[in-house]
Amino acid sequence: MADVNRGNRPLSPHLSVYRPQLTSITSILTRITGNAMLVTALLIVWWFLAAAASESAFAVANGFLTSWFGDLVMALSVLGMWYHTLAGIRHLIWDNAKMLELEQAEKLGWACLIGAPILSLLTFIFV
Repeated sequence: MADVNRGNRPLSPHLSVYRPQLTSITSILTRITGNAMLVTALLIVWWFLAAAASESAFAVANGFLTSWFGDLVMALSVLGMWYHTLAGIRHLIWDNAKMLELEQAEKLGWACLIGAPILSLLTFIFV
């Protein structure tokens, strides 16, 4: 039978009730970086299509991607790519039922957050 006393039941937990955990934040960042890399891929496809279309179309696309804003977008995409890669490796470790304890899972989260900027910097230096 349906519960007729719904007004007195507690609501589901909301985000304001819980303190954000490192594992949840890193999971959200993984989703964000995945979507951001899709946008970057579309920009690169636009650049290639413009190069194939005409000289004026390429000038527009190349002007955008080589501007300060385009450089910023590409630099952040390198950071996002490294973070997403490290988070993927973390998930592969978890898929093998390793490092699932909270302390170890947080160490993996910190490794992603610290490793991505370091690897991005190394990418900028050597490439």
